Amino acid sequence: MKVGFVSIFGKPNAGKSTLLNALMGEKLAIVSPKVQTTRHRIKGILTEKDYQIIFSDTPGIIEPRYKLHEKMMQAVKSSLEDADLALLLLDIRDSWEENDQLFAALKLQAPGIVVINKIDGIPAEKIEEVKTFFAAKSYCREVIAISALKKSNLAALLEAILKLLPEGQPFFEGDDLTDLPTKFFVGELIREKIFLLYGDEIPYQATVLVQEFKEKSTLTKIRADIIVQRESQKGIILGEGGKMIRKLGSEARADIEKFIDRKIFLELFVRVRPKWRDTETFLKEYGYN
Repeated sequence: MKVGFVSIFGKPNAGKSTLLNALMGEKLAIVSPKVQTTRHRIKGILTEKDYQIIFSDTPGIIEPRYKLHEKMMQAVKSSLEDADLALLLLDIRDSWEENDQLFAALKLQAPGIVVINKIDGIPAEKIEEVKTFFAAKSYCREVIAISALKKSNLAALLEAILKLLPEGQPFFEGDDLTDLPTKFFVGELIREKIFLLYGDEIPYQATVLVQEFKEKSTLTKIRADIIVQRESQKGIILGEGGKMIRKLGSEARADIEKFIDRKIFLELFVRVRPKWRDTETFLKEYGYN
């Protein structure tokens, strides 16, 4: 049986979360057009008769500017340390040289597959050119071109992964898709709506803390705090007459009900915590360990 940890690395917005979701056939990682949507290491456990792959989606690699960024880069570091195989993902439209420098700086101890993403609409000659560019790099064992969004060429990627994984016994029993609790994903689905509904700095200066997750006979009661840094941001989250937070709650509720497959009662509150992104106590409380 082929078994191993496969971590996905790349710049912000390369499509790491979209790739994880496509490989798993389930939405485990939230996605948005904005950079730095992913803040945690999210594991997806793909178990079949003759293999078990533990995928890790990781935050986009950046230069930390405050403690939250440092926590995000620690998630990248831990994924590097236990990886049996690295998927080095890049957007084909992005700078190949910059991605080469980033991948080389990882100093991989495990084999790497360079995954060229977002190839839909790209001429075949350009795809071959980028494949040739990365195939010559010392960290690269194979190059695969895909479209994670369109789910194209994923079978070839999976075949390449299995070829490089070691044999062993499964780490996880049963049919669990992840080792993270449902409560975590509820918070992430609410946070995804903040990324999609609000512009400017709001998504980057907000986080979500699920305070209550109680399953009753007919529905699940969820109470969550949206944490922001300034009073003015609280006003933007609420919107005029509470219009925006009602829209946020309505859209989040629909996604959460789909995710947990039952009706929910969702309460959202907005709390102001100045400089929470740079305060160790707050970061621990909000799950950034």
